[in-house]
Amino acid sequence: MRTLFMILAAAVMMCSCEKYESYTDTFEHDGLKMFYAVEGKGKPVILIHGNGGSHNDLETAQRQLAQAGYKVYAMDSRGQGANERLEEYHYKDMAEDVLAFIKAKGIEKPAVYGWSDGGIVALELESMHPGTCSLLVTSGANITATNAIDEKMFKDIFGTNENTDSMPPLVKMMYLEPNMTKDDMAKITIPVLVCAGENDLITAEHTKLIAESLPHGELKIVKGEDHGSYIWHNPMMGNILIEYLKKNNY
Repeated sequence: MRTLFMILAAAVMMCSCEKYESYTDTFEHDGLKMFYAVEGKGKPVILIHGNGGSHNDLETAQRQLAQAGYKVYAMDSRGQGANERLEEYHYKDMAEDVLAFIKAKGIEKPAVYGWSDGGIVALELESMHPGTCSLLVTSGANITATNAIDEKMFKDIFGTNENTDSMPPLVKMMYLEPNMTKDDMAKITIPVLVCAGENDLITAEHTKLIAESLPHGELKIVKGEDHGSYIWHNPMMGNILIEYLKKNNY
């Protein structure tokens, strides 16, 4: 009996000694150095920000997840945040960056949350490399560049015309990409929560299309919110994330 007690006590100590981490660093892939932040301990969750932003945009959700018992990796996507700017961008390249990061850090099947462009990157990642993640959550993502975005709202925000050569590189990427299909979504067999604001930049019809094209997709429209109002330094998205993770026993 004493031996059994000692074994159990040792097991408890091993389970409880995982270190709560909080630090920033960089990793290299495809000839680029990319910044990331880490906070917490527990099951891994990767956060991917939107177009032209940084990991700081999701700092509220990062803190909530860390406090809820997760180890959060918040990345600055290539050419954005603290990273050196680029002349050309593609969502698939960003997805490969995330895959390289997962492998470099030895992360096993993380949950991944992406806002806007980050959601596109998350969907690209799992459709190109099925089984990489445990589950996905997206907010305001689209899988095609056409018939997905409220064109008036897009032009009001970015003030652009249809001459792609004159567009800033990140805007040009949004105008021409992504180009995923329903068949690409069918490759994603893990649970996916597809979110959007009621007044989102991405149309409700397109958001519904994404959710319905996923074998285990779930749709959540956040009433009264726009593309980022429930995300940008707002605990609402963190609460949604934690609820969905717990619902899926993650």
